[in-house]
Amino acid sequence: MSAAQWRKAMNFSAGSRDWSGGRATAPVALRPRAGTAATEIRETPLISLLWRRLSLAHIVVLLALLLYPWVATPFFTFQIGAQSLVLGLIALSLTFLAGYGGMLSLAQMTVAGIAGYAIAIFATSGTAEISLGWPWWLAVLVALVIATACSTFIGWLSVRTEGIYTIMITLAIGVAFFYLAQQNYAVFNGFQGFQKVVPPELFGLYWRDPMPFYYLSLFWALAGYLFVSYLICAPFGIALQGVRDNARRMSALGFNPVAHRIAAYAVAGFLAAIGGVLMVWYNGLITPGSVGTSWLINILIIAVLGGMRHPVGPFLGAIVFVLLQNFAVDLVDRERFNLLIGVVFLAIVLFSPDGLLGWWSHLRRRMGPTTGQARLGASATPKSGS
Repeated sequence: MSAAQWRKAMNFSAGSRDWSGGRATAPVALRPRAGTAATEIRETPLISLLWRRLSLAHIVVLLALLLYPWVATPFFTFQIGAQSLVLGLIALSLTFLAGYGGMLSLAQMTVAGIAGYAIAIFATSGTAEISLGWPWWLAVLVALVIATACSTFIGWLSVRTEGIYTIMITLAIGVAFFYLAQQNYAVFNGFQGFQKVVPPELFGLYWRDPMPFYYLSLFWALAGYLFVSYLICAPFGIALQGVRDNARRMSALGFNPVAHRIAAYAVAGFLAAIGGVLMVWYNGLITPGSVGTSWLINILIIAVLGGMRHPVGPFLGAIVFVLLQNFAVDLVDRERFNLLIGVVFLAIVLFSPDGLLGWWSHLRRRMGPTTGQARLGASATPKSGS
């Protein structure tokens, strides 16, 4: 579609025309309206749009994240903080696909694993007879390209299906890659995988130390969050949400639903690939167990726990998941960790389908009117002696 056709399709102006399919796809101020709104969305730069959406809460959270390693122990900095950011970034790719594209994929950890295996194969690892020993920056670029291309191919296979069929196709791809990595020794080194896959020493820092790796993970997690926050308000993101809600209507408006969905898989694959590179550096290894069925499901659990209606949701879900993973052994046996995660997952789904963010929004809605009524009552109460 040309730029002129895009602008024409984005500027449909009938006041009663609603392309959301009966569901809200974006805040009212961000939906295309007559004349200026669509133009504003199209022409607003990234920094300007993010600056207008910046609030005091964002600043407080950012300062807390920056100061966290200085008050936390190395264990909490690396094992809790950094791991939550990396898993949250991978889950963010699923949130973008499912929450804003309506496509539930179970292959996001597979894409991350492809990037991790590419780093181990093209860079340096403990298996020198397989690893090629390329420079780390070249290996990272190749890993991102390969993983993004694989995600695009997965999208090309699955976007023509919906619902349970999409889930089954992506799950089958994930399981197939798991068995390929486990049974192939010439490229993937079989069930042993690759050991001693570590980040490079750069600027005099060893990036697997707790504080440097935390800030590295924070940088990419923040970049992914800002990128998704901007993209869902950009023309592509709004069109993707329209495709999610009513693909036939978007097609009538001149959009190509299949192309938008495949492009969404490419974007999500790039985010998952960055998370996969960070994950293999965090663990220092990658094995078939890193891309097993349990981890395919865990990424889904993380995304659902936090909530799929806001880019911050997967990071909240990752924090809860990592805390349970590290401290559940103090409450239950290690073998029963999956049972505990399942109970928490069911509780969230049953009582708050929108995850922790939905729970928080529900509490705010319940407390808001009460607070307002209390203030109104106080102002309406006559003063003593009147």
